[in-house]
Amino acid sequence: MPHVTQILTAESAASEMRLRAEARAVPGKGLEGDRYFSSTGTFSPKLQSADFEITFIEQEQIEAFARESGLPFTSLHARRNIVTEGVGLNDLVGREFLVGAVRIRGIRLCEPCNYLAKISFPEILSGLVHRGGLRAQILSEGVIRIGDTILVSKNP
Repeated sequence: MPHVTQILTAESAASEMRLRAEARAVPGKGLEGDRYFSSTGTFSPKLQSADFEITFIEQEQIEAFARESGLPFTSLHARRNIVTEGVGLNDLVGREFLVGAVRIRGIRLCEPCNYLAKISFPEILSGLVHRGGLRAQILSEGVIRIGDTILVSKNP
C-alpha cells in the first residue's frame, strides 16, 4: 500500500531539512514550519503559487540514485517535504490524491535545479531528471503523518 515514509521541513532556505513525525498542511500556504509556508524558500514567489505548497519524492528514486551514482544521497539532500513509497509520483501530475485525510493535486514534476546541485551533488542534474519528485497543491487542511496511506483517485 503506498504510504508516507518521511516528512521533512526547513525553516528557511539556508536551514537543513528536519525530520518530523507529522505536519499540518494548509491550502494556499504549505506545511506549517516549512520555508515555503512562510515564503522564505529559495524560490518563493512574491505571490504564493500552488506548486510551491508541498513537494514529494519517491524513496525508491532516492535509493536508486544513491546506488547508481555511488553518492551518499538521502532524503535530506533532496529537500522535498514528503517521501513516499509504493506510488509513481510522475503519474500524479494533474490528478487528485489523498495523503491520509489531506486532499492534494499534483501540479508538475519537481525537476532537479542548479541550486540543489550546488548545495548537494552536481550529479543530480542529470541523475534525477524526471525522478526528482512532484510539486503539488494542498486542497484540504489536515495533518499528514508518517505511515499515512496515499490513495489515488481512479479518474485521471
